[in-house]
Amino acid sequence: MRHALREMLRHWRERDSAEVAELLMSELVTNALVHTERGAVVTATVADSRLRVEVRDFVTTLPLPLARPETQPPAADDATHGRGLALVRTLADDWGIRSRPLGKVVWFEMNGEAAA
Repeated sequence: MRHALREMLRHWRERDSAEVAELLMSELVTNALVHTERGAVVTATVADSRLRVEVRDFVTTLPLPLARPETQPPAADDATHGRGLALVRTLADDWGIRSRPLGKVVWFEMNGEAAA
């Protein structure tokens, strides 16, 4: 999946931005797989110099980090968990969660332009 996104973004923005997009996609997919145990569907599109990645799962429960204030970091005892959405919040240009009849979609967008 990361390779497919990397190929799609090969001529979009600088390499660092494509790597950030890969990281954010991986975080969202990992969240979907770990917290729902029901699989996920990933969609990535580039239109008008804007990347949008959506990860759909099949559980309607919204992620817990949404209950935290935007400025509060994950608790120290969260170890390696609880940082995915914080990364998305920090590194994406826009992001959100949309409820669906059979689950939810967590998405992020990044602005970009053709690499020089």
